[in-house]
Amino acid sequence: MSRRNLLVVCCLLAICWVVPFHARAEDPLGRLPVQEGGRIKPYDTFAREHLALIYGKQRFEGKPATEIVMTWVLQPKAWEGKNFFEIRHHLVKRGLKLDETRLLFSPQEVLGSERLSVLMRDLQAKRETKEKLDPYFQAVQRLENQLFTFREIASGRGLRVLPPREGGETWIPLSELPAPFQEKFMEITKLFVSTLNPEGGEAARAQLATAVEDFIAAARAENPALYPDMGKIDTEVSYHRVHPFRYAYACYLLALVSMGLFWMFKKPGFVVGTWAFTLLGFLLHLYGFGVRTYLSGRAPVTNMYETVVWVSLGTVFFAMIIEAVYRWRFIITAGAAVGAFCLVLADMAPAVLDASIQPLEPVLRSNFWLTTHVLTITISYAAFFLAFALGDYGLYLFLRGEERFRDRIRGITLALYRAIQIGVAFLAPGIILGGVWADYSWGRFWGWDPKETWALIALLGYLAVLHGRLAGLLRHFGMCAASILTFSLVIMAWYGVNYVLGAGLHSYGFGAGGVEYVAGFVALHILYVIFVSIVRRDSLKT
Repeated sequence: MSRRNLLVVCCLLAICWVVPFHARAEDPLGRLPVQEGGRIKPYDTFAREHLALIYGKQRFEGKPATEIVMTWVLQPKAWEGKNFFEIRHHLVKRGLKLDETRLLFSPQEVLGSERLSVLMRDLQAKRETKEKLDPYFQAVQRLENQLFTFREIASGRGLRVLPPREGGETWIPLSELPAPFQEKFMEITKLFVSTLNPEGGEAARAQLATAVEDFIAAARAENPALYPDMGKIDTEVSYHRVHPFRYAYACYLLALVSMGLFWMFKKPGFVVGTWAFTLLGFLLHLYGFGVRTYLSGRAPVTNMYETVVWVSLGTVFFAMIIEAVYRWRFIITAGAAVGAFCLVLADMAPAVLDASIQPLEPVLRSNFWLTTHVLTITISYAAFFLAFALGDYGLYLFLRGEERFRDRIRGITLALYRAIQIGVAFLAPGIILGGVWADYSWGRFWGWDPKETWALIALLGYLAVLHGRLAGLLRHFGMCAASILTFSLVIMAWYGVNYVLGAGLHSYGFGAGGVEYVAGFVALHILYVIFVSIVRRDSLKT
Protein backbone atom coordinates (compact mmCIF):
# COMPACT_ATOMS: atom_id res chain seq x y z
CA MET A 1 0.00 0.00 0.00
CA SER A 2 1.36 3.43 -0.96
CA ARG A 3 2.04 6.10 1.64
CA ARG A 4 -0.85 8.24 0.33
CA ASN A 5 -3.37 5.37 0.42
CA LEU A 6 -2.23 4.47 3.93
CA LEU A 7 -2.75 8.12 4.91
CA VAL A 8 -6.34 8.08 3.61
CA VAL A 9 -7.13 4.83 5.43
CA CYS A 10 -5.72 6.19 8.71
CA CYS A 11 -7.82 9.34 8.36
CA LEU A 12 -10.99 7.35 7.75
CA LEU A 13 -10.28 5.11 10.75
CA ALA A 14 -9.69 8.18 12.89
CA ILE A 15 -13.09 9.57 11.92
CA CYS A 16 -14.77 6.25 12.69
CA TRP A 17 -13.20 6.38 16.15
CA VAL A 18 -13.83 10.06 16.88
CA VAL A 19 -17.30 10.50 15.34
CA PRO A 20 -19.70 7.57 15.92
CA PHE A 21 -22.46 8.15 13.38
CA HIS A 22 -25.37 6.76 15.36
CA ALA A 23 -24.12 7.24 18.90
CA ARG A 24 -26.83 7.33 21.54
CA ALA A 25 -27.12 10.39 23.72
CA GLU A 26 -25.34 10.39 27.04
CA ASP A 27 -28.49 12.05 28.39
CA PRO A 28 -31.52 9.79 27.68
CA LEU A 29 -33.89 12.74 27.82
CA GLY A 30 -32.05 14.35 24.89
CA ARG A 31 -33.52 11.75 22.49
CA LEU A 32 -37.11 12.84 23.07
CA PRO A 33 -38.52 14.24 19.78
CA VAL A 34 -39.90 17.78 19.99
CA GLN A 35 -41.70 19.83 17.35
CA GLU A 36 -40.71 23.46 16.94
CA GLY A 37 -40.59 25.96 14.11
CA GLY A 38 -41.95 23.56 11.52
CA ARG A 39 -39.32 20.92 12.28
CA ILE A 40 -39.07 17.88 14.53
CA LYS A 41 -35.82 17.82 16.48
CA PRO A 42 -34.43 16.04 19.55
CA TYR A 43 -34.99 17.71 22.92
CA ASP A 44 -31.20 17.98 23.12
CA THR A 45 -31.19 20.36 20.14
CA PHE A 46 -34.23 22.25 21.43
CA ALA A 47 -32.56 22.83 24.80
CA ARG A 48 -29.21 23.87 23.31
CA GLU A 49 -30.77 26.40 20.96
CA HIS A 50 -32.96 28.05 23.59
CA LEU A 51 -30.34 28.19 26.31
CA ALA A 52 -27.97 29.77 23.76
CA LEU A 53 -30.65 32.33 22.84
CA ILE A 54 -31.29 33.37 26.46
CA TYR A 55 -27.92 32.80 28.12
CA GLY A 56 -25.56 33.01 25.15
CA LYS A 57 -24.01 29.58 25.78
CA GLN A 58 -25.09 25.94 25.58
CA ARG A 59 -24.13 25.16 29.17
CA PHE A 60 -25.00 27.00 32.38
CA GLU A 61 -22.57 26.77 35.30
CA GLY A 62 -21.15 23.56 33.84
CA LYS A 63 -24.56 21.87 33.49
CA PRO A 64 -25.97 20.71 30.12
CA ALA A 65 -28.79 22.53 28.40
CA THR A 66 -31.12 19.53 28.66
CA GLU A 67 -30.96 19.73 32.43
CA ILE A 68 -31.29 23.52 32.63
CA VAL A 69 -34.26 23.84 30.30
CA MET A 70 -36.15 21.02 32.00
CA THR A 71 -35.76 22.79 35.34
CA TRP A 72 -37.37 25.85 33.71
CA VAL A 73 -40.43 23.66 33.18
CA LEU A 74 -40.37 22.02 36.61
CA GLN A 75 -39.33 24.97 38.80
CA PRO A 76 -39.84 28.25 36.90
CA LYS A 77 -40.10 30.25 40.14
CA ALA A 78 -36.58 29.19 41.13
CA TRP A 79 -35.21 30.88 38.00
CA GLU A 80 -36.91 34.24 38.40
CA GLY A 81 -34.08 35.60 40.54
CA LYS A 82 -31.16 33.94 38.68
CA ASN A 83 -28.97 36.02 36.41
CA PHE A 84 -29.07 34.21 33.07
CA PHE A 85 -30.63 36.69 30.63
CA GLU A 86 -27.77 37.92 28.44
CA ILE A 87 -28.11 41.57 27.36
CA ARG A 88 -25.07 42.91 25.52
CA HIS A 89 -26.19 46.18 23.95
CA HIS A 90 -25.44 49.05 26.32
CA LEU A 91 -28.30 51.21 24.98
CA VAL A 92 -30.80 48.47 25.79
CA LYS A 93 -29.46 48.25 29.33
CA ARG A 94 -29.57 52.00 29.61
CA GLY A 95 -33.12 52.06 28.25
CA LEU A 96 -34.20 49.55 30.90
CA LYS A 97 -32.26 51.44 33.60
CA LEU A 98 -30.10 48.39 34.32
CA ASP A 99 -26.46 48.28 35.38
CA GLU A 100 -24.49 48.81 32.15
CA THR A 101 -21.39 47.09 33.54
CA ARG A 102 -23.20 43.75 33.84
CA LEU A 103 -23.89 41.19 31.12
CA LEU A 104 -26.41 38.87 32.82
CA PHE A 105 -29.71 39.78 34.46
CA SER A 106 -32.59 37.95 36.12
CA PRO A 107 -36.12 37.76 34.68
CA GLN A 108 -37.29 39.76 37.70
CA GLU A 109 -34.96 42.63 36.85
CA VAL A 110 -35.96 42.71 33.18
CA LEU A 111 -39.72 42.26 33.66
CA GLY A 112 -39.70 44.61 36.63
CA SER A 113 -38.30 47.49 34.60
CA GLU A 114 -40.90 50.19 34.03
CA ARG A 115 -39.20 50.96 30.73
CA LEU A 116 -39.68 47.50 29.19
CA SER A 117 -43.08 48.32 27.69
CA VAL A 118 -41.66 51.51 26.16
CA LEU A 119 -38.89 49.58 24.42
CA MET A 120 -41.36 47.04 23.09
CA ARG A 121 -43.67 49.78 21.75
CA ASP A 122 -40.72 51.45 20.04
CA LEU A 123 -39.75 48.10 18.48
CA GLN A 124 -43.27 47.55 17.15
CA ALA A 125 -43.36 51.08 15.71
CA LYS A 126 -40.02 50.43 14.00
CA ARG A 127 -41.31 47.18 12.50
CA GLU A 128 -44.34 48.95 11.08
CA THR A 129 -42.06 51.24 9.07
CA LYS A 130 -40.80 48.11 7.20
CA GLU A 131 -37.25 49.42 7.55
CA LYS A 132 -34.26 47.22 8.37
CA LEU A 133 -33.71 47.11 12.12
CA ASP A 134 -30.50 48.79 13.27
CA PRO A 135 -28.26 47.06 15.88
CA TYR A 136 -30.17 48.69 18.77
CA PHE A 137 -33.56 47.41 17.65
CA GLN A 138 -32.05 44.04 16.79
CA ALA A 139 -30.92 43.84 20.42
CA VAL A 140 -34.40 44.81 21.63
CA GLN A 141 -35.89 42.15 19.35
CA ARG A 142 -33.53 39.56 20.81
CA LEU A 143 -34.66 40.54 24.31
CA GLU A 144 -38.28 40.14 23.20
CA ASN A 145 -37.47 36.65 21.89
CA GLN A 146 -35.67 35.75 25.12
CA LEU A 147 -38.63 36.77 27.28
CA PHE A 148 -41.15 35.01 25.04
CA THR A 149 -39.07 31.82 24.87
CA PHE A 150 -38.57 31.56 28.63
CA ARG A 151 -42.25 32.26 29.31
CA GLU A 152 -43.44 29.67 26.78
CA ILE A 153 -41.08 26.95 28.02
CA ALA A 154 -41.78 27.63 31.70
CA SER A 155 -45.52 27.39 31.08
CA GLY A 156 -45.19 24.11 29.18
CA ARG A 157 -46.59 25.63 25.99
CA GLY A 158 -43.24 25.77 24.24
CA LEU A 159 -42.41 22.07 24.53
CA ARG A 160 -44.51 20.11 22.01
CA VAL A 161 -43.86 16.39 22.47
CA LEU A 162 -46.97 14.55 21.21
CA PRO A 163 -48.28 14.37 17.63
CA PRO A 164 -52.07 14.79 17.28
CA ARG A 165 -54.05 11.66 16.58
CA GLU A 166 -55.96 13.57 13.91
CA GLY A 167 -56.71 17.13 12.83
CA GLY A 168 -53.52 18.70 11.54
CA GLU A 169 -49.77 18.38 12.04
CA THR A 170 -49.23 20.69 15.05
CA TRP A 171 -48.01 18.71 18.04
CA ILE A 172 -49.53 18.93 21.50
CA PRO A 173 -47.56 20.85 24.19
CA LEU A 174 -46.86 19.62 27.71
CA SER A 175 -49.55 21.90 29.15
CA GLU A 176 -52.25 20.17 27.08
CA LEU A 177 -51.21 16.52 27.17
CA PRO A 178 -54.01 13.95 27.60
CA ALA A 179 -54.12 12.29 31.03
CA PRO A 180 -52.31 9.05 30.04
CA PHE A 181 -49.42 11.01 28.56
CA GLN A 182 -49.34 13.39 31.50
CA GLU A 183 -48.72 10.38 33.74
CA LYS A 184 -45.98 9.08 31.47
CA PHE A 185 -44.28 12.47 31.39
CA MET A 186 -44.62 12.82 35.16
CA GLU A 187 -42.72 9.54 35.46
CA ILE A 188 -40.00 10.96 33.21
CA THR A 189 -39.70 14.11 35.34
CA LYS A 190 -39.49 12.09 38.58
CA LEU A 191 -36.70 9.95 37.18
CA PHE A 192 -35.02 13.04 35.73
CA VAL A 193 -34.92 14.58 39.22
CA SER A 194 -33.47 11.33 40.54
CA THR A 195 -30.61 11.53 38.02
CA LEU A 196 -29.69 14.95 39.46
CA ASN A 197 -28.98 13.29 42.78
CA PRO A 198 -25.38 11.97 42.78
CA GLU A 199 -26.60 8.93 44.68
CA GLY A 200 -28.97 8.01 41.84
CA GLY A 201 -26.16 6.92 39.57
CA GLU A 202 -26.50 4.71 36.54
CA ALA A 203 -29.60 2.95 37.87
CA ALA A 204 -31.66 6.16 37.75
CA ARG A 205 -30.28 6.97 34.30
CA ALA A 206 -31.23 3.52 33.01
CA GLN A 207 -34.75 3.89 34.43
CA LEU A 208 -35.04 7.32 32.80
CA ALA A 209 -33.97 5.87 29.46
CA THR A 210 -36.67 3.19 29.79
CA ALA A 211 -39.32 5.81 30.64
CA VAL A 212 -38.31 7.97 27.67
CA GLU A 213 -38.48 4.93 25.35
CA ASP A 214 -41.93 4.11 26.73
CA PHE A 215 -43.13 7.67 26.04
CA ILE A 216 -41.64 7.60 22.53
CA ALA A 217 -43.36 4.29 21.73
CA ALA A 218 -46.72 5.57 22.99
CA ALA A 219 -46.36 8.87 21.12
CA ARG A 220 -45.47 7.05 17.91
CA ALA A 221 -48.58 4.88 18.28
CA GLU A 222 -50.73 8.04 18.36
CA ASN A 223 -49.73 8.99 14.81
CA PRO A 224 -46.93 6.92 13.21
CA ALA A 225 -47.01 9.03 10.02
CA LEU A 226 -46.04 12.20 11.89
CA TYR A 227 -43.44 10.65 14.16
CA PRO A 228 -39.77 10.94 13.10
CA ASP A 229 -37.21 8.27 12.34
CA MET A 230 -35.32 7.80 15.61
CA GLY A 231 -32.15 7.05 13.66
CA LYS A 232 -32.19 10.64 12.43
CA ILE A 233 -32.92 11.90 15.95
CA ASP A 234 -29.95 9.94 17.34
CA THR A 235 -27.73 11.25 14.55
CA GLU A 236 -28.63 14.85 15.39
CA VAL A 237 -27.88 14.29 19.08
CA SER A 238 -24.54 12.73 18.16
CA TYR A 239 -23.75 15.58 15.75
CA HIS A 240 -24.20 18.21 18.45
CA ARG A 241 -22.36 16.21 21.08
CA VAL A 242 -19.33 15.42 18.90
CA HIS A 243 -19.21 18.73 16.97
CA PRO A 244 -17.16 17.50 13.95
CA PHE A 245 -16.42 21.05 12.74
CA ARG A 246 -14.50 21.72 15.95
CA TYR A 247 -12.31 18.67 15.32
CA ALA A 248 -11.94 19.81 11.70
CA TYR A 249 -10.57 23.24 12.50
CA ALA A 250 -8.28 21.73 15.15
CA CYS A 251 -6.81 19.56 12.38
CA TYR A 252 -6.43 22.56 10.06
CA LEU A 253 -4.59 24.46 12.79
CA LEU A 254 -2.29 21.47 13.34
CA ALA A 255 -1.65 21.43 9.58
CA LEU A 256 -0.52 25.06 9.79
CA VAL A 257 1.76 24.24 12.71
CA SER A 258 3.22 21.30 10.81
CA MET A 259 3.97 23.45 7.76
CA GLY A 260 5.51 26.10 9.99
CA LEU A 261 7.82 23.46 11.43
CA PHE A 262 8.77 22.39 7.90
CA TRP A 263 9.77 25.94 6.98
CA MET A 264 11.82 26.14 10.18
CA PHE A 265 13.60 22.77 10.03
CA LYS A 266 13.21 21.72 6.35
CA LYS A 267 12.22 18.16 7.30
CA PRO A 268 10.03 16.49 4.59
CA GLY A 269 8.11 14.60 7.25
CA PHE A 270 6.41 17.82 8.29
CA VAL A 271 4.97 18.19 4.76
CA VAL A 272 3.48 14.71 5.11
CA GLY A 273 2.08 15.80 8.47
CA THR A 274 0.53 18.88 6.87
CA TRP A 275 -1.17 16.74 4.27
CA ALA A 276 -2.34 14.26 6.93
CA PHE A 277 -3.87 16.91 9.19
CA THR A 278 -5.43 18.78 6.25
CA LEU A 279 -6.94 15.62 4.83
CA LEU A 280 -8.26 14.52 8.21
CA GLY A 281 -9.71 17.97 8.79
CA PHE A 282 -11.29 17.93 5.33
CA LEU A 283 -12.89 14.51 5.93
CA LEU A 284 -14.29 15.66 9.29
CA HIS A 285 -15.48 18.86 7.64
CA LEU A 286 -17.12 16.83 4.88
CA TYR A 287 -18.66 14.48 7.45
CA GLY A 288 -20.24 17.40 9.33
CA PHE A 289 -21.58 18.88 6.11
CA GLY A 290 -22.94 15.49 5.10
CA VAL A 291 -24.70 15.01 8.44
CA ARG A 292 -26.39 18.43 8.10
CA THR A 293 -27.50 17.39 4.60
CA TYR A 294 -28.95 14.15 6.00
CA LEU A 295 -30.72 15.91 8.87
CA SER A 296 -32.20 18.72 6.78
CA GLY A 297 -32.93 16.65 3.67
CA ARG A 298 -31.42 19.38 1.46
CA ALA A 299 -28.18 21.05 0.55
CA PRO A 300 -27.34 22.98 3.74
CA VAL A 301 -26.52 26.37 2.18
CA THR A 302 -29.58 28.45 3.07
CA ASN A 303 -28.13 30.75 5.74
CA MET A 304 -24.85 32.46 6.50
CA TYR A 305 -23.58 29.75 8.87
CA GLU A 306 -24.13 27.00 6.32
CA THR A 307 -22.49 28.94 3.49
CA VAL A 308 -19.46 29.68 5.67
CA VAL A 309 -19.11 25.93 6.31
CA TRP A 310 -19.58 25.11 2.62
CA VAL A 311 -17.29 27.83 1.28
CA SER A 312 -14.46 26.84 3.64
CA LEU A 313 -14.92 23.19 2.64
CA GLY A 314 -14.62 24.18 -1.02
CA THR A 315 -11.57 26.32 -0.33
CA VAL A 316 -9.71 23.42 1.30
CA PHE A 317 -10.74 21.12 -1.57
CA PHE A 318 -9.53 23.50 -4.27
CA ALA A 319 -6.31 24.09 -2.33
CA MET A 320 -5.59 20.36 -2.15
CA ILE A 321 -6.29 19.95 -5.88
CA ILE A 322 -4.01 22.83 -6.95
CA GLU A 323 -1.35 21.78 -4.42
CA ALA A 324 -1.39 18.23 -5.81
CA VAL A 325 -0.71 19.66 -9.28
CA TYR A 326 1.98 22.21 -8.46
CA ARG A 327 3.41 20.96 -5.12
CA TRP A 328 4.36 24.44 -3.90
CA ARG A 329 3.36 23.79 -0.27
CA PHE A 330 2.00 27.27 0.34
CA ILE A 331 -1.26 26.49 -1.52
CA ILE A 332 -2.37 23.81 0.92
CA THR A 333 -1.26 26.11 3.74
CA ALA A 334 -3.53 28.87 2.45
CA GLY A 335 -6.44 26.41 2.17
CA ALA A 336 -5.95 25.13 5.72
CA ALA A 337 -5.74 28.72 6.98
CA VAL A 338 -9.07 29.64 5.35
CA GLY A 339 -10.69 26.43 6.61
CA ALA A 340 -9.56 27.09 10.18
CA PHE A 341 -10.52 30.78 10.04
CA CYS A 342 -14.05 30.13 8.76
CA LEU A 343 -14.84 27.25 11.12
CA VAL A 344 -13.49 29.08 14.16
CA LEU A 345 -15.59 32.09 13.15
CA ALA A 346 -18.70 29.93 12.75
CA ASP A 347 -18.08 28.31 16.15
CA MET A 348 -17.29 31.50 18.05
CA ALA A 349 -20.00 33.82 16.71
CA PRO A 350 -23.36 32.06 17.32
CA ALA A 351 -25.19 35.39 17.68
CA VAL A 352 -24.26 36.29 14.09
CA LEU A 353 -24.00 32.86 12.46
CA ASP A 354 -27.02 30.83 13.53
CA ALA A 355 -26.07 27.14 13.43
CA SER A 356 -29.62 25.85 13.95
CA ILE A 357 -31.23 23.80 11.18
CA GLN A 358 -34.33 25.62 9.99
CA PRO A 359 -37.07 24.61 7.50
CA LEU A 360 -36.70 26.00 4.01
CA GLU A 361 -38.35 29.23 2.95
CA PRO A 362 -41.07 28.59 0.32
CA VAL A 363 -38.97 30.06 -2.51
CA LEU A 364 -36.13 27.64 -1.72
CA ARG A 365 -38.23 24.46 -1.67
CA SER A 366 -36.67 22.97 -4.76
CA ASN A 367 -33.70 20.73 -4.11
CA PHE A 368 -32.79 20.80 -7.81
CA TRP A 369 -32.48 24.60 -8.01
CA LEU A 370 -31.06 24.89 -4.50
CA THR A 371 -28.29 22.49 -5.46
CA THR A 372 -27.57 23.82 -8.94
CA HIS A 373 -27.77 27.56 -8.21
CA VAL A 374 -26.86 28.16 -4.57
CA LEU A 375 -24.14 25.52 -4.35
CA THR A 376 -22.65 26.73 -7.63
CA ILE A 377 -22.62 30.39 -6.62
CA THR A 378 -21.17 29.75 -3.17
CA ILE A 379 -18.52 27.29 -4.36
CA SER A 380 -17.19 30.10 -6.54
CA TYR A 381 -16.68 32.09 -3.34
CA ALA A 382 -14.47 29.25 -2.12
CA ALA A 383 -12.10 29.62 -5.06
CA PHE A 384 -12.04 33.41 -4.67
CA PHE A 385 -11.33 33.00 -0.94
CA LEU A 386 -8.33 30.82 -1.78
CA ALA A 387 -7.07 33.47 -4.22
CA PHE A 388 -7.55 36.09 -1.50
CA ALA A 389 -5.49 34.08 1.01
CA LEU A 390 -2.75 33.50 -1.56
CA GLY A 391 -2.74 37.22 -2.37
CA ASP A 392 -2.31 38.01 1.32
CA TYR A 393 0.72 35.74 1.46
CA GLY A 394 2.06 37.12 -1.79
CA LEU A 395 2.03 40.70 -0.48
CA TYR A 396 3.84 39.49 2.64
CA LEU A 397 6.60 38.11 0.43
CA PHE A 398 6.81 41.44 -1.38
CA LEU A 399 7.45 43.03 2.01
CA ARG A 400 10.12 40.43 2.81
CA GLY A 401 11.95 41.00 -0.48
CA GLU A 402 10.72 40.81 -4.05
CA GLU A 403 14.01 39.62 -5.50
CA ARG A 404 14.64 37.12 -2.71
CA PHE A 405 11.27 35.40 -3.15
CA ARG A 406 10.85 35.92 -6.90
CA ASP A 407 10.22 32.24 -7.71
CA ARG A 408 7.73 31.80 -4.87
CA ILE A 409 5.88 35.00 -5.84
CA ARG A 410 5.66 33.73 -9.41
CA GLY A 411 4.17 30.47 -8.12
CA ILE A 412 1.66 32.31 -5.93
CA THR A 413 0.57 34.45 -8.86
CA LEU A 414 -0.03 31.40 -11.02
CA ALA A 415 -1.89 29.61 -8.22
CA LEU A 416 -4.23 32.49 -7.45
CA TYR A 417 -4.77 33.01 -11.20
CA ARG A 418 -5.93 29.40 -11.44
CA ALA A 419 -8.17 29.88 -8.38
CA ILE A 420 -9.79 32.96 -9.94
CA GLN A 421 -10.36 31.03 -13.17
CA ILE A 422 -12.10 28.27 -11.19
CA GLY A 423 -14.22 30.85 -9.36
CA VAL A 424 -15.35 32.57 -12.55
CA ALA A 425 -16.12 29.18 -14.13
CA PHE A 426 -18.59 28.56 -11.29
CA LEU A 427 -19.90 32.09 -10.69
CA ALA A 428 -20.97 32.82 -14.27
CA PRO A 429 -23.11 29.65 -14.69
CA GLY A 430 -24.41 30.16 -11.13
CA ILE A 431 -25.75 33.61 -12.01
CA ILE A 432 -27.39 32.26 -15.17
CA LEU A 433 -28.97 29.36 -13.25
CA GLY A 434 -30.17 31.89 -10.66
CA GLY A 435 -31.91 33.82 -13.43
CA VAL A 436 -33.64 30.66 -14.64
CA TRP A 437 -34.77 29.92 -11.06
CA ALA A 438 -35.93 33.54 -10.64
CA ASP A 439 -38.05 33.18 -13.76
CA TYR A 440 -39.47 29.94 -12.37
CA SER A 441 -40.15 31.41 -8.88
CA TRP A 442 -40.84 35.11 -9.45
CA GLY A 443 -41.80 35.28 -13.11
CA ARG A 444 -38.77 37.29 -14.30
CA PHE A 445 -35.24 36.32 -15.29
CA TRP A 446 -33.50 39.45 -13.98
CA GLY A 447 -34.82 42.26 -11.79
CA TRP A 448 -31.71 44.10 -10.50
CA ASP A 449 -32.35 42.74 -7.03
CA PRO A 450 -29.40 43.67 -4.74
CA LYS A 451 -28.25 40.05 -4.50
CA GLU A 452 -28.35 39.62 -8.27
CA THR A 453 -26.66 42.96 -8.87
CA TRP A 454 -23.76 42.37 -6.50
CA ALA A 455 -23.19 38.85 -7.82
CA LEU A 456 -22.90 40.38 -11.30
CA ILE A 457 -20.57 43.12 -10.01
CA ALA A 458 -18.34 40.46 -8.43
CA LEU A 459 -18.26 38.51 -11.70
CA LEU A 460 -17.37 41.61 -13.72
CA GLY A 461 -14.65 42.49 -11.20
CA TYR A 462 -12.97 39.09 -11.51
CA LEU A 463 -13.37 39.09 -15.31
CA ALA A 464 -11.53 42.42 -15.32
CA VAL A 465 -8.72 40.82 -13.29
CA LEU A 466 -8.45 37.91 -15.74
CA HIS A 467 -8.44 40.25 -18.73
CA GLY A 468 -5.86 42.46 -17.02
CA ARG A 469 -3.64 39.42 -16.58
CA LEU A 470 -4.04 38.33 -20.21
CA ALA A 471 -3.38 41.86 -21.47
CA GLY A 472 -0.25 42.19 -19.35
CA LEU A 473 -1.71 45.04 -17.26
CA LEU A 474 -1.53 43.00 -14.06
CA ARG A 475 1.66 41.18 -13.27
CA HIS A 476 2.75 39.56 -10.01
CA PHE A 477 2.12 42.42 -7.61
CA GLY A 478 -1.00 43.54 -9.45
CA MET A 479 -2.52 40.06 -9.30
CA CYS A 480 -1.84 39.72 -5.57
CA ALA A 481 -3.34 43.14 -4.84
CA ALA A 482 -6.31 42.56 -7.16
CA SER A 483 -7.14 39.18 -5.58
CA ILE A 484 -7.46 40.95 -2.20
CA LEU A 485 -9.35 44.03 -3.37
CA THR A 486 -11.75 42.11 -5.61
CA PHE A 487 -12.68 39.79 -2.76
CA SER A 488 -14.41 42.77 -1.13
CA LEU A 489 -16.99 42.45 -3.93
CA VAL A 490 -17.58 38.86 -2.89
CA ILE A 491 -17.93 39.92 0.75
CA MET A 492 -20.57 42.47 -0.31
CA ALA A 493 -22.48 39.92 -2.40
CA TRP A 494 -22.15 37.21 0.24
CA TYR A 495 -22.47 39.12 3.51
CA GLY A 496 -23.21 42.77 2.79
CA VAL A 497 -26.47 42.36 0.91
CA ASN A 498 -27.94 40.21 3.67
CA TYR A 499 -26.47 41.87 6.76
CA VAL A 500 -25.93 45.49 5.68
CA LEU A 501 -28.48 46.34 2.98
CA GLY A 502 -31.15 43.90 4.20
CA ALA A 503 -33.24 44.56 1.09
CA GLY A 504 -34.50 42.61 -1.89
CA LEU A 505 -36.33 39.42 -2.73
CA HIS A 506 -33.57 37.27 -1.16
CA SER A 507 -34.94 38.11 2.30
CA TYR A 508 -34.62 34.49 3.48
CA GLY A 509 -30.88 35.07 3.84
CA PHE A 510 -31.08 38.22 5.95
CA GLY A 511 -29.32 38.40 9.29
CA ALA A 512 -27.81 40.81 11.74
CA GLY A 513 -24.59 41.46 13.59
CA GLY A 514 -20.88 41.55 12.93
CA VAL A 515 -20.97 44.51 10.54
CA GLU A 516 -18.23 46.41 12.35
CA TYR A 517 -15.92 43.36 12.32
CA VAL A 518 -16.45 42.65 8.62
CA ALA A 519 -15.99 46.33 7.75
CA GLY A 520 -12.79 46.35 9.81
CA PHE A 521 -11.56 43.20 8.04
CA VAL A 522 -12.10 44.80 4.63
CA ALA A 523 -10.61 48.15 5.67
CA LEU A 524 -7.49 46.52 7.14
CA HIS A 525 -6.85 44.61 3.92
CA ILE A 526 -7.28 47.73 1.81
CA LEU A 527 -4.77 49.49 4.06
CA TYR A 528 -2.51 46.43 3.79
CA VAL A 529 -2.52 46.71 -0.01
CA ILE A 530 -1.83 50.44 0.14
CA PHE A 531 0.99 49.97 2.64
CA VAL A 532 2.73 47.26 0.61
CA SER A 533 2.28 49.35 -2.54
CA ILE A 534 4.02 52.32 -0.93
CA VAL A 535 6.84 50.20 0.50
CA ARG A 536 7.38 48.47 -2.85
CA ARG A 537 7.35 51.77 -4.76
CA ASP A 538 9.95 53.23 -2.43
CA SER A 539 12.14 50.12 -2.68
CA LEU A 540 11.99 50.22 -6.50
CA LYS A 541 13.08 53.85 -6.49
CA THR A 542 16.18 52.97 -4.52
